[in-house]
Amino acid sequence: MSLDEKDVVAIKYDEVAEPSSSVPPPYAGLPDGELLASDKRPAAERKLVRTLDMRLLPTIILISIMNYIDRLALTAARLKGLEQDLGLSDIQYATVLAIVYVSYIPANIPSNMIINRISRPSYYIAACVVLWGLASALTGVCRDYAGMLVARIFIGIPEAAFYPGGVYLLSRWYTKKELAFRSAIFYSGLMISSAFGSFVAAGILSNMEGDLGIRAWRWLYYIEGAITVTVGLVAVLILPDYPHNTRWLTPAQRRLAQVRLAEDAGEADEDSKTDSAFHGLIMAVKDPKVPLFAIMSCAGLLGSGFASFFPTIVATLGYSSTVTLLLAAPPWILATIVSCTNAWHADRSAERYLHICAPYWCIIVGYIVAISTMTVPGRYVSMFLMAAGFSANALVLAWLTNAVPRPPAKRSAAIAIVNAFGNVGTMVSSFVWKADWGPNYHQSMFIGIAAIGFATFLATVIRYILAYQNKKLEREELRQLTPEEEERIRDAAQLEGITYDEAVSRRRGFRYLL
Repeated sequence: MSLDEKDVVAIKYDEVAEPSSSVPPPYAGLPDGELLASDKRPAAERKLVRTLDMRLLPTIILISIMNYIDRLALTAARLKGLEQDLGLSDIQYATVLAIVYVSYIPANIPSNMIINRISRPSYYIAACVVLWGLASALTGVCRDYAGMLVARIFIGIPEAAFYPGGVYLLSRWYTKKELAFRSAIFYSGLMISSAFGSFVAAGILSNMEGDLGIRAWRWLYYIEGAITVTVGLVAVLILPDYPHNTRWLTPAQRRLAQVRLAEDAGEADEDSKTDSAFHGLIMAVKDPKVPLFAIMSCAGLLGSGFASFFPTIVATLGYSSTVTLLLAAPPWILATIVSCTNAWHADRSAERYLHICAPYWCIIVGYIVAISTMTVPGRYVSMFLMAAGFSANALVLAWLTNAVPRPPAKRSAAIAIVNAFGNVGTMVSSFVWKADWGPNYHQSMFIGIAAIGFATFLATVIRYILAYQNKKLEREELRQLTPEEEERIRDAAQLEGITYDEAVSRRRGFRYLL
């Protein structure tokens, strides 16, 4: 920046920051900047985060629970005659389980590109929840293999908006030291759904068989789909949009929310004029960290494929379908606790690598125990270890959002790419846990060990890349900024009520979390 340009910025800043009797400098002159004053900000920021935690987190957790309950209702329905009623072979069942990802995976990227460009993501996400709830409920009327395939495809398309969109929405509100814990709470909806869904399924499948002449597994789809539609209709009133336009925050709170993220990265969390959705996609594809994260996520979810077959794996203990579903719940209750504790510590320690790899290694230990014994206590203990290790997947996208922080168009595309490619692993795992390999599933577990080992290797590579880039940041902090970076820094300075030079200084403190 030239001296003349600095003088212009200083003049503009002085015009904005004229003294005010009610708000001390440098925030005087900002019509909605009263909460940025040093004597008010700490309490106001705690209240803002608490408000978000009470509205955003419970809503997306509830949606997440219904998301995975709807997607995995098939595994519970299998225990009560779905395969026999529809005449499904083993390969057809695996195809029905996997087909949801055929529509889900391609829809991830365009969906997140849309959510980054629209002003009301609350409407978009809620509408998608209602649509997949309807598709899930209509699954109950399917009469053959073809009908199940169609129903599952139409579940996958609207579901693509939710998880990557939810992670992106979290990244637009929480700082990097708050994000891992919130992401894990969000992801815990999956684990809670595995536990809660088992209880719900056990109650419906054991008590509603033949009611009104309808099979219990069909009632399972009708009831769970109706609940999802209701949740979607309520969500539109509760979910936030973005920090600059959320209706249930005051103007001062919206300003504070924007300033928090601007300070966190040293530049405004907004796209520049040149950052279109397509440009963001191109930037994400060209960043070598993104494909590494994508392959790591794919390997991790392939190695964690037991989650999609958990009731089937628990059934190898030899109990009735009702007892099997009840026994499937406790491991996921433990997994939820482990996930939140692990993510909380990841935020407190500002560390990511070990908090992802250690749970992955827990899955490997669980597989080794399961391979070594077929006794009921040993196998059941191994299931607790596997479920607890599943918590690693909760932090992958949280680590990504720090590794690819700006601009938002790039971050939203990167989240969608990694989530989409990661679910390729989930889709492939549908064919890894073959019925022919039961009841011990040793081949499936050996594949899982290899996949998890590869995922930890890629996590190590990513850590070294980020460490190298941190050193590079230290060397290049005085380099010439690009016009896009200067624009975002100017926006941050305007939001915070500080000079451009002060904003540049804050930006130079940014480092990637390892």
